[in-house]
Parts: sequence; C-alpha cells; structure tokens
Amino acid sequence: MEFWPEFLASSGGREFLAGGVGGMAGVLAGHPLDTLRIRLQQPPPPHVSPGITAARRAPASAAATLRGILRAEGPAALYRGMSAPLASVAFQNAMVFQVYAILSRSLDSERSISEPPSYTSVALAGVGTGALQTLILCPVELVKIRLQLEAAGHKFRRPGAHHGPMDMARDILKREGLRGLYRGLTVTALRDAPAHGVYFWSYEYARERLHPGCRRDEDESLATMLVAGGLAGVASWVCCYPLDVVKSRLQAQTSASAAARYRGVVDCFRKSVREEGFPVLWRGLGTAVARAFVVNGAIFSAYELALRFLASGNDQRLVMEEN
Repeated sequence: MEFWPEFLASSGGREFLAGGVGGMAGVLAGHPLDTLRIRLQQPPPPHVSPGITAARRAPASAAATLRGILRAEGPAALYRGMSAPLASVAFQNAMVFQVYAILSRSLDSERSISEPPSYTSVALAGVGTGALQTLILCPVELVKIRLQLEAAGHKFRRPGAHHGPMDMARDILKREGLRGLYRGLTVTALRDAPAHGVYFWSYEYARERLHPGCRRDEDESLATMLVAGGLAGVASWVCCYPLDVVKSRLQAQTSASAAARYRGVVDCFRKSVREEGFPVLWRGLGTAVARAFVVNGAIFSAYELALRFLASGNDQRLVMEEN
C-alpha cells in the first residue's frame, strides 16, 4: 500500500503518471484526424471499365475523403480503433516521458539537477526513447490501422466482424502469428528514432524561445505549452512522413505470402513511387500536420500541468508531515 505514495513522490513516478495523462489527452484530441490520415495514405482502389485494363483512380482530397466517411459510415467511423491506442498509449507515453527523462539526465550527468539538459542531450535522449518505444507502439498501431481501414473496403472479413482491438489482435495472431502482429517494426523504428530526437529538441527549443528562461524556472504559460508542443509535433512529422506512408501501407496488408503486395520497406517505397509518383510520399501530410499540432499541444500541456500538480501536491504533503 505504501508503494504508490512513494512512487509518486519520486520524480520518475510523477513523470510516468504525467506522461500517461498527456498520452490520453493526445489520443482524444487527434484520433479523428488520424483516421483521415490513414485513409488518405492508402492506395486508391482500381477502377475497371469493360474491355479496359484496370487503372488507378486519382486520390481523393482530405475534404472529399472526410465527406465520404461521414456520408457512408457516420461520425463514429472517425473514432474507429481508438480504444486500442487509448488503452495502451497511457502506458506507452508514460514510459516515453520517463525513459526520456532518465536518458537526458544520464547524458548530462555532470550538470546540476537544477540545470536543464543540453539540447544535444535532449536530441540524443529522444532518439533512444523513440527506438525503445517501438516495441510497444508497433502492434498497437497495426491493430489501430486495421480497424480504421476495415470499413473502408480494405477489409478481409465482413464489416463489423471485428468487435474491437482485442478481437482484431486475436485474429492477426491466429492468421499471421506473432510476426504478423509486429509487421512494420523495422520501418516504425526508422521512423520513430529520429522523429523523437527532433520532437523533444523542437519542444525544448520552442518553449525557450517563446518564454526565455522557462526551461530553468518552469513558469511558462499554457499558451506557450500548447504552441511549443504543437510545433514540436509538426516538426517531427514533417521529417519522418514518407516513412509513415510506407509503414501504413505495410501494416495494412495481411500477410507476407505470395498474395502480399509489398515485400518490405524498400519494395513498398519503390512500388508506391513507380505507380503513383513521388507526391504519394507526402499524401495526407496536411491532415497529419494539423493533427500533430493539436495532439502534441494537448500532450505537452497535459503532461506539464499534471507534472506540476503532482509536484505541488507532493510538496504540500511533505510540509504537512513536517508540521
């Protein structure tokens, strides 16, 4: 019973819980735009006319895709697959922020605990954090993507056959095994390691420029948290977006058998560019950037506010105990 108070009294415990709060805030704020991004990233279905070889239709715009989803499937479709990341992202984000804090401090072990870590340490700690968190993120994103696409014609069972993330995960394990659940692990790591380095560096740099001295004093406003977090999210997505398109396409296919369209990261990249041109690597970027600003503004704001609430609550408890 004494574990939780002691855990939350430590800086690691507070960062863990605050990271979980931030992660849930991000999912709730951005999942509809994430569903739209995943739909936009998929290859357009072939259009076949009598006596004419199948040709691919031009990709629909974000607005047209959104109207189509709302008209054919209703608003609830924008939240399809949300329970998978919501159930796991709290733990995942908690681990991300705690691992990042540990790595950034260890890389600057000679600095005083009251001094903020250097920007170099921030970037390197972000790269390490991104690489480690793919072990949790890869199966979660795969399940989420399959659920988001199931009702859009990219399904392999009838609509509504999967009743949630656990049902989808069991079906993937049954059909493709554990390897299938971790499909896209390599490209996820290639995407997330550098992206997290950019992510944390951009946040620390932006908040310091918007509110000089806040990295040391931690007294920035909510507006600074929102804007700095949003800019960090945008920067990290722009630098890794082509890899995200490849990852989404690889995870959308069900098996690596002879029927699979893509044989791996390089094959997916080559076929996508050959069939749809280089712009395919940036398809849906506008939606992703808009989502990134909203989601990461919410994540960092919720994280910072929760962290300060927990720290102040712990300080008050210690004062009462001393009295």
